[in-house]
Amino acid sequence: MNKHIKKVAVIGSGIMGSGIACHFANIGVEVLLLDIVPRELNDKEKAKGLTLEDKVVRNRMVNDSLAAALKSKPSPIYHQKFASRISTGNLEDDIAKVSKVDWIIEVVVERLDIKKQVFENLEKYRTPGTLITSNTSGIPIKFMSEGRSDDFQKHFCGTHFFNPARYLKLFEIIPGPKTSPEVLDFLNGYGEKFLGKTSVVAKDTPAFIGNRIGIFSIQSLFHMVKEMGMTVEEVDKLTGPVIGRPKSATFRTVDVVGLDTLVHVANGIYDNCADDERHELFKLPEFISTMMDNKWLGSKTGQGFYKKSKDDKGKTEILTLDLDTMDYRSKKSAKFATLELTKTIDKVVDRFAVLVGGKDKAGEFYRKSFGQLFAYVSHRIPEITDELYKIDDAMKAGFGWEHGPFQIWDAVGIDKGLEFIKAEGLEAAAWVHDMKAAGINSFYAVKEGATYYYDIPKKSVEKIPGQDSFIILDNIRKSKEVFKNSGVVVEDLGDGILNVEFQSKMNTIGGDVLSGLNKAIDMAEKDFQGLVVGNQAANFSVGANIGMIFMMAVEQEYDELNMAIKMFQDTMMRMRYSAIPTISAPHGMTLGGGCELSLHADMVVAAAETYIGLVEFGVGVIPGGGGSKEFAVRAQDTFKKNDVELNVLQEYFLTIGMAKVSTSAYEAYDLGILQHGKDIVVVNKDRQIATAKAYAKLMAEQGYTQQPKRSDIKVLGKQALGMFLVGTDSMEASHYISEHDKKIANKLAYVMAGGDLSEPTLVNEQYLLDLEREAFLSLCTERKTLERIQHMLKTGKPLRN
Repeated sequence: MNKHIKKVAVIGSGIMGSGIACHFANIGVEVLLLDIVPRELNDKEKAKGLTLEDKVVRNRMVNDSLAAALKSKPSPIYHQKFASRISTGNLEDDIAKVSKVDWIIEVVVERLDIKKQVFENLEKYRTPGTLITSNTSGIPIKFMSEGRSDDFQKHFCGTHFFNPARYLKLFEIIPGPKTSPEVLDFLNGYGEKFLGKTSVVAKDTPAFIGNRIGIFSIQSLFHMVKEMGMTVEEVDKLTGPVIGRPKSATFRTVDVVGLDTLVHVANGIYDNCADDERHELFKLPEFISTMMDNKWLGSKTGQGFYKKSKDDKGKTEILTLDLDTMDYRSKKSAKFATLELTKTIDKVVDRFAVLVGGKDKAGEFYRKSFGQLFAYVSHRIPEITDELYKIDDAMKAGFGWEHGPFQIWDAVGIDKGLEFIKAEGLEAAAWVHDMKAAGINSFYAVKEGATYYYDIPKKSVEKIPGQDSFIILDNIRKSKEVFKNSGVVVEDLGDGILNVEFQSKMNTIGGDVLSGLNKAIDMAEKDFQGLVVGNQAANFSVGANIGMIFMMAVEQEYDELNMAIKMFQDTMMRMRYSAIPTISAPHGMTLGGGCELSLHADMVVAAAETYIGLVEFGVGVIPGGGGSKEFAVRAQDTFKKNDVELNVLQEYFLTIGMAKVSTSAYEAYDLGILQHGKDIVVVNKDRQIATAKAYAKLMAEQGYTQQPKRSDIKVLGKQALGMFLVGTDSMEASHYISEHDKKIANKLAYVMAGGDLSEPTLVNEQYLLDLEREAFLSLCTERKTLERIQHMLKTGKPLRN
């Protein structure tokens, strides 16, 4: 099916509809967003003398909803200017415009009668061949298209985005009785390639895949918490990052999503899945019913399992609901000996075997919860899907789990999992025992860089389809490793391209990482054609190893610190001036040194969700790995396009001085971190390494030549320095910054002005690097800087003086 999506219509502008509209705008698609016409005037409209016939009134609902979405945090849109791709209207005046779109997405209230009415009206104007889908989270797809034309039914199915549409990757595609296979194939590919989603084709069963398993998991914990006498804090401690789940864990997630939303889906499963072997588990526990009666629905009502309050002194305090008394109380700490055993285990997948072996309440909790989960997912095949990997994909992409149920089961061992199931008085599905009897002792296997899964109908191990567009570093790390030290692994990606993957904690950049980068460049220059710096951890890099800097500064080992900073600078310059193309592939948090590395690569292939910036001011220093130098260079390059040189330099200065961090890769262009015509953004992070490799290969094949080092950088000297010093004096006098903030800013000003030269002068990069390193080292002697670094190491947050 060769179809191009140039324009979509989104019907319904609520939180979900506006979010979907924004995400299509994110990827460059034109969007028509429609909603109903208000039936009465509000007070503002009455005061202005408007009538129900005025356009501003008729489009009030859609415009108010979209405006609220665009103001929300986190933002549903990569860049505010992308909102211009969305046009709004109403379902009476503008419904005929759907004849000009390529895809119609219905996102109205979850009532079958209303949806059917909307589809009846849409079909009057829909052009044959236009895709038409519903974002329902549970209404059977087969009922929605009843009575519609053959062409409508052929092009109709469910396309379930998860909220928020920008951030959650799951894209469930649910066929109707007459949906064309070509439509399903198209949507599956479009979701992955263009929307950046994990596309999962699900069967038309209640709650589909993600919510069926996700709501079971939460309901299971709701019942278990009372049975085991656990607190809200304890469950959230055990079901958060320690097992690769979001920080919001279980109860805080329910507060954010809304208890009423969860109850609606749980009731739907209970009412429509009478044959589910765990049917009774979807009944609401008494404490949930009480919370519903009291309207304690979470964030939307100001209280749920947690409640924000103020103590006698006016200090904000987060209270927790006591599930025994149903009163709010101060938070209690949750500590378990079993969790202490995992503190030195960085990889989540390696923790599971330790967690389920715990001798305390935590170990018992994991054995019970995993036992119930393993049994449940085994019985959902073939009911909700025929392939076990789709369940794992759905839970990872829709609920933010790092590992799906079958991956966790593999991690603890098939036999152990069966023991946990038996201990709960449950049974695994027969196919699990058949698999074991056939001598297959894991659900997944990795062969030649590809992931294989146990195919239940075929009773054999098969390759998961769709992997050819991806490079999965976990799969190739062992077999393709060409170098390794304590900080990096260097892998051969094939076609003459190497990849450097950071392996330090939070991917911080220290001596071992810098050494590994230099080694990788040496190897690439000698025997390969290009180098990618990329990883598939949660974040690209949170910056330099400030703990190392702190220790050297405290011990007054300034020669060693000088050498360490020079090594950082020299390594960044090798990234810039090597004989092979270098590509940086940032994603997630890319801060400080991670940003500096990207600034010095020949090209950046950034994931759309990249939060990048130079944040060194927060720890009392300036960027010392070439970042201050590079911003001075980029400012002078902009001089050529802009006569107001001081204003240009000031903009770059403020980006560092205010520690600005982009909220998407697209915002990084505004900050001067990414460059138009040189760097690119990919929406699907899973494709990032493969895309970076392709560009490295292309650059090499086109005849990449090492560039000569620059000596043509115009610095403005005293002219710029005077402007900066006057500005920092004024800000200190107005109490916008502290005395120490002023000192840091003045050091940065000295570097970016090129020192106190009497007139504008052309200098080379090394001149600026030397100024930068001197300024960085002098700040490391400041007591206030050491206090900031120490605070950052303890809390993970910058200290504001």
